[in-house]
Amino acid sequence: MSEGATIINLYRMSNRKERTVSLYKNYFAVFYERQNQKVRNKILWTFRLIETLKYIPTEYLKHLEGTKGLYEIRIKHGSDIYRIFCFFEKKKLIVITNGYQKKSKKASKSEIEKALKIKEEYETEEQFKKP
Repeated sequence: MSEGATIINLYRMSNRKERTVSLYKNYFAVFYERQNQKVRNKILWTFRLIETLKYIPTEYLKHLEGTKGLYEIRIKHGSDIYRIFCFFEKKKLIVITNGYQKKSKKASKSEIEKALKIKEEYETEEQFKKP
């Protein structure tokens, strides 16, 4: 964990939630289950940070340019980089779609397309739930 992350952990994370991280179906679970325990712990730590910080640094959550409301949760563990795609629902709920281990400087176009399809699926289902 970087020094900056340690400072955030000690001074800015609280028990009060600013928002809630939620998983949609099992898309993310498949990715999560393939990770070792240390990576899983870092993912969960990052989710807690996102839930509790009022303002989330772009080091951890960033809007993907050229998309309508798709964000990437950014996780670095050692020299490995992971991206988890998500979007906001009613500004307080973050819905996790899918994730991958980043192997190049650019985001995986196929993973972004997958995340956008999952987001569209979620929005269609929510539309039918409304009275």
